[in-house]
Amino acid sequence: MILYLHGFRSSPLSYKTSLLAARMQALGRGDEYICPQLPASPSAAIALALSLAQDIPPAELTLIGSSLGGYYATWLAERLGCRAVMLNPAVHAARDLASQVGVKTQYHSNEAFEFKREYIDELTALAVPVITQPQRYFLIAASGDELLDWREMVTQFAGAKQHVIEGSDHGISDFAEYADEVLAFCGVDLGAVQ
Repeated sequence: MILYLHGFRSSPLSYKTSLLAARMQALGRGDEYICPQLPASPSAAIALALSLAQDIPPAELTLIGSSLGGYYATWLAERLGCRAVMLNPAVHAARDLASQVGVKTQYHSNEAFEFKREYIDELTALAVPVITQPQRYFLIAASGDELLDWREMVTQFAGAKQHVIEGSDHGISDFAEYADEVLAFCGVDLGAVQ
Protein backbone atom coordinates (compact mmCIF):
# COMPACT_ATOMS: atom_id res chain seq x y z
CA MET A 1 0.00 0.00 0.00
CA ILE A 2 1.23 3.49 -0.88
CA LEU A 3 -0.02 6.52 1.03
CA TYR A 4 0.92 9.76 -0.74
CA LEU A 5 0.98 12.96 1.33
CA HIS A 6 0.93 16.08 -0.81
CA GLY A 7 2.51 19.43 -0.05
CA PHE A 8 1.35 22.82 1.20
CA ARG A 9 -1.42 24.29 -0.99
CA SER A 10 -1.34 21.12 -3.12
CA SER A 11 -3.88 18.33 -3.57
CA PRO A 12 -4.47 14.82 -4.94
CA LEU A 13 -4.67 16.54 -8.35
CA SER A 14 -0.97 17.43 -8.41
CA TYR A 15 1.19 16.28 -11.30
CA LYS A 16 3.26 13.80 -9.25
CA THR A 17 0.36 12.10 -7.51
CA SER A 18 -1.73 11.97 -10.69
CA LEU A 19 1.18 10.36 -12.52
CA LEU A 20 1.73 7.77 -9.78
CA ALA A 21 -2.00 7.01 -9.55
CA ALA A 22 -2.13 6.39 -13.31
CA ARG A 23 0.99 4.23 -13.15
CA MET A 24 -0.45 2.12 -10.31
CA GLN A 25 -3.71 1.79 -12.26
CA ALA A 26 -1.77 0.60 -15.33
CA LEU A 27 -0.06 -2.00 -13.13
CA GLY A 28 -3.46 -3.25 -11.96
CA ARG A 29 -2.76 -1.99 -8.45
CA GLY A 30 -4.82 1.18 -8.34
CA ASP A 31 -6.55 0.08 -5.15
CA GLU A 32 -3.14 0.03 -3.40
CA TYR A 33 -2.60 3.78 -3.82
CA ILE A 34 -4.19 6.43 -1.60
CA CYS A 35 -3.77 10.20 -1.76
CA PRO A 36 -6.18 12.08 0.52
CA GLN A 37 -6.78 15.82 0.52
CA LEU A 38 -4.91 16.89 3.64
CA PRO A 39 -6.44 19.51 5.95
CA ALA A 40 -4.53 22.75 6.57
CA SER A 41 -4.01 21.88 10.25
CA PRO A 42 -0.86 19.76 10.63
CA SER A 43 -2.31 17.85 13.60
CA ALA A 44 -5.48 17.12 11.61
CA ALA A 45 -3.39 16.05 8.59
CA ILE A 46 -1.39 13.64 10.77
CA ALA A 47 -4.59 12.29 12.35
CA LEU A 48 -6.06 11.63 8.90
CA ALA A 49 -2.90 9.91 7.67
CA LEU A 50 -2.72 7.77 10.82
CA SER A 51 -6.35 6.74 10.40
CA LEU A 52 -5.59 5.57 6.84
CA ALA A 53 -2.37 3.77 7.80
CA GLN A 54 -3.20 2.26 11.19
CA ASP A 55 -4.45 -1.12 9.95
CA ILE A 56 -1.69 -1.66 7.37
CA PRO A 57 1.32 -3.72 8.53
CA PRO A 58 4.45 -1.51 8.38
CA ALA A 59 6.17 -3.97 6.02
CA GLU A 60 3.32 -3.48 3.52
CA LEU A 61 3.15 0.33 3.73
CA THR A 62 5.23 2.99 2.00
CA LEU A 63 4.62 6.69 2.53
CA ILE A 64 5.45 9.13 -0.24
CA GLY A 65 5.74 12.70 0.97
CA SER A 66 6.16 15.76 -1.20
CA SER A 67 7.34 19.03 0.34
CA LEU A 68 5.25 19.53 3.52
CA GLY A 69 3.94 16.00 2.97
CA GLY A 70 7.55 14.83 3.31
CA TYR A 71 7.74 16.48 6.72
CA TYR A 72 4.59 14.62 7.73
CA ALA A 73 5.84 11.37 6.20
CA THR A 74 9.06 11.59 8.21
CA TRP A 75 7.14 11.84 11.49
CA LEU A 76 4.78 9.04 10.47
CA ALA A 77 7.54 6.71 9.23
CA GLU A 78 9.36 7.10 12.53
CA ARG A 79 6.18 6.20 14.44
CA LEU A 80 4.95 3.43 12.16
CA GLY A 81 8.26 1.82 11.18
CA CYS A 82 7.41 1.80 7.46
CA ARG A 83 9.33 2.86 4.33
CA ALA A 84 9.10 6.44 3.08
CA VAL A 85 9.98 8.25 -0.14
CA MET A 86 10.75 11.94 0.22
CA LEU A 87 10.22 14.26 -2.76
CA ASN A 88 11.84 17.65 -2.06
CA PRO A 89 10.69 17.33 1.57
CA ALA A 90 10.34 20.20 3.98
CA VAL A 91 12.93 19.69 6.72
CA HIS A 92 12.23 22.80 8.82
CA ALA A 93 8.51 23.25 8.15
CA ALA A 94 7.76 25.54 11.10
CA ARG A 95 10.49 27.95 9.98
CA ASP A 96 9.66 27.72 6.29
CA LEU A 97 5.89 28.17 6.68
CA ALA A 98 5.94 30.91 9.36
CA SER A 99 5.56 33.49 6.58
CA GLN A 100 2.49 31.69 5.15
CA VAL A 101 0.06 32.42 8.00
CA GLY A 102 -3.20 33.79 6.62
CA VAL A 103 -5.73 32.96 3.93
CA LYS A 104 -4.25 31.06 0.99
CA THR A 105 -5.64 29.26 -2.04
CA GLN A 106 -5.01 25.73 -3.25
CA TYR A 107 -3.00 25.43 -6.46
CA HIS A 108 -5.35 23.08 -8.29
CA SER A 109 -8.75 24.48 -7.33
CA ASN A 110 -8.20 28.06 -6.12
CA GLU A 111 -10.25 27.05 -3.06
CA ALA A 112 -9.46 29.31 -0.11
CA PHE A 113 -8.24 27.98 3.24
CA GLU A 114 -6.76 29.55 6.34
CA PHE A 115 -3.29 28.64 7.56
CA LYS A 116 -3.51 29.65 11.22
CA ARG A 117 -0.70 30.86 13.47
CA GLU A 118 -1.24 27.91 15.84
CA TYR A 119 -0.36 25.58 12.97
CA ILE A 120 3.28 26.67 13.35
CA ASP A 121 3.27 25.18 16.87
CA GLU A 122 1.66 22.02 15.48
CA LEU A 123 4.49 21.78 12.93
CA THR A 124 7.11 22.29 15.65
CA ALA A 125 5.62 19.37 17.59
CA LEU A 126 6.11 17.09 14.55
CA ALA A 127 9.83 17.83 14.09
CA VAL A 128 12.11 14.78 13.72
CA PRO A 129 15.66 15.88 14.57
CA VAL A 130 17.30 12.63 13.37
CA ILE A 131 15.85 9.69 11.45
CA THR A 132 16.48 6.36 13.17
CA GLN A 133 16.58 3.86 10.30
CA PRO A 134 17.97 5.54 7.17
CA GLN A 135 17.61 2.36 5.10
CA ARG A 136 13.82 2.81 5.22
CA TYR A 137 14.04 6.17 3.41
CA PHE A 138 14.57 7.24 -0.19
CA LEU A 139 15.20 10.92 -0.85
CA ILE A 140 14.75 12.61 -4.21
CA ALA A 141 15.98 16.20 -3.98
CA ALA A 142 16.28 18.73 -6.80
CA SER A 143 19.23 21.11 -6.63
CA GLY A 144 17.07 23.59 -8.57
CA ASP A 145 14.34 23.66 -5.88
CA GLU A 146 13.35 27.31 -5.70
CA LEU A 147 11.55 27.00 -2.33
CA LEU A 148 13.56 24.62 -0.16
CA ASP A 149 17.29 23.96 0.24
CA TRP A 150 18.21 20.56 -1.14
CA ARG A 151 21.35 20.49 1.05
CA GLU A 152 19.19 20.50 4.19
CA MET A 153 17.32 17.52 2.75
CA VAL A 154 20.54 15.61 2.06
CA THR A 155 21.72 16.29 5.62
CA GLN A 156 18.38 15.30 7.20
CA PHE A 157 18.33 11.99 5.31
CA ALA A 158 22.02 11.14 5.69
CA GLY A 159 22.57 7.41 5.23
CA ALA A 160 19.35 6.99 3.25
CA LYS A 161 19.16 6.10 -0.42
CA GLN A 162 19.45 9.47 -2.18
CA HIS A 163 18.99 10.74 -5.70
CA VAL A 164 19.96 14.39 -6.12
CA ILE A 165 18.65 15.76 -9.38
CA GLU A 166 20.84 18.42 -10.95
CA GLY A 167 18.47 21.29 -11.66
CA SER A 168 14.72 20.59 -11.92
CA ASP A 169 12.45 22.53 -9.54
CA HIS A 170 10.38 22.27 -6.34
CA GLY A 171 7.54 20.44 -8.09
CA ILE A 172 10.02 18.08 -9.81
CA SER A 173 8.45 18.84 -13.19
CA ASP A 174 10.49 16.00 -14.73
CA PHE A 175 9.12 13.49 -12.18
CA ALA A 176 8.07 11.05 -14.92
CA GLU A 177 11.77 10.15 -15.22
CA TYR A 178 11.86 9.05 -11.56
CA ALA A 179 8.41 7.50 -11.03
CA ASP A 180 9.52 3.90 -11.65
CA GLU A 181 12.48 4.32 -9.29
CA VAL A 182 10.03 5.53 -6.61
CA LEU A 183 7.61 2.67 -7.21
CA ALA A 184 10.42 0.10 -7.15
CA PHE A 185 11.49 1.40 -3.72
CA CYS A 186 7.85 1.03 -2.63
CA GLY A 187 8.07 -2.65 -3.53
CA VAL A 188 5.90 -2.44 -6.64
CA ASP A 189 6.61 -5.10 -9.29
CA LEU A 190 7.06 -3.02 -12.44
CA GLY A 191 7.03 -6.06 -14.71
CA ALA A 192 3.27 -6.43 -14.33
CA VAL A 193 2.19 -3.68 -16.75
CA GLN A 194 -1.16 -4.55 -18.29
